[in-house]
Amino acid sequence: MATTTPAAPVKSKRGLYIGLGILAVIVLFFISGYNGMVKADETVNQKWSDVESSYQRRIDLIDNLVNSVKGAADFEKSTLTEIVEARARATGMTIDPSKASPEQLKAFTEAQNGMSSALSRLLVVVENYPTLTATQAYRDLMSSLEGTENRINVARIDYNAAIKDYNTRIRRFPASIIASVTGFDRRNGFAAAEGADKVPKVDFSDNK
Repeated sequence: MATTTPAAPVKSKRGLYIGLGILAVIVLFFISGYNGMVKADETVNQKWSDVESSYQRRIDLIDNLVNSVKGAADFEKSTLTEIVEARARATGMTIDPSKASPEQLKAFTEAQNGMSSALSRLLVVVENYPTLTATQAYRDLMSSLEGTENRINVARIDYNAAIKDYNTRIRRFPASIIASVTGFDRRNGFAAAEGADKVPKVDFSDNK
């Protein structure tokens, strides 16, 4: 008498394998999406570090500039006081880029712009001291400052580009689901200001 093999166990195993395969695909997709967001987030953090580093380099150069002009006995004390105060405001403004609101970034930018304005006024006054401006040390400082202004501009552009990539990544479906579950929130970049498309320039061409 012929015997038949029950089909139910075979179908049950097949369904189990299919289910496990689908689950594996979902898990891999989740891991891949999560890792991509982590990478984008870390890129933003690195670009912010570059922004801070560029601003710090400018502050260090300004400190050297201030020290060099202090040697002029009759140099305007009010001008030095102004730039020292602007420096204090700029260095006192620290923010966490992962939690920064548009208002905080605006305040950070305004503090740095105040530093730029104070620097510009200092350079105007320094022009009245030809003995100082003729030195090689002063010329080297001016060259370094000009290069630093370019670095700051590039660092801010790169930061905003990283922010755009990150925000786009976490908003796309179905990656947005992973972002919502794992706590990846939208981040804010620098707002464009009038003249932001132009690199700030430190002009020392007249100091010859």
